[in-house]
Amino acid sequence: MAMIWAENSYCKRRQVGALIVKENRIISDGYNGTPSGFENVCEDEDNLTKPYVLHAEANAITKVAASSNSSKGATIYVTSAPCIECAKLIIQSGIVRVVYSEKYRVEDGCNLLLRAGIELDYIELKEK
Repeated sequence: MAMIWAENSYCKRRQVGALIVKENRIISDGYNGTPSGFENVCEDEDNLTKPYVLHAEANAITKVAASSNSSKGATIYVTSAPCIECAKLIIQSGIVRVVYSEKYRVEDGCNLLLRAGIELDYIELKEK
C-alpha cells in the first residue's frame, strides 16, 4: 500500500510513500512533496529537489501529530530507507518499528534507528 501511496507524489526524481499503522489500522499516511499551499513542483530547473520538499515520513508523522491519534508504539511502512532527519522524527514520535523496501545509498538514518532500539525490517519486493 505504501508503494501505491507513493504514486500520489508529484516528485519526478523519486516517489516515496509512507503509512503509519497501529493496532492493525492505518492512522496516517504521507508521500514526498511540497508543503500545503505550495505549488506541486518538487524539482528546480536543474532537476534538483527543492530544499523545502517534505519526505513521506515527515508528512505522515506531522499529519498524525495534528490528529487525535498517537504514533506511540506504531509501525511505519515506507518505500525507502529513512534519511537521518526522518529517523530523528521517527524516534521522537514513538514509532517502534520501521519496515522499508528500498535501500538508500546513505545508511545514517537506519544506523540511528538501530541505535535508538527501533526495530528495522527490510523487505525486498519483487517487481510485478
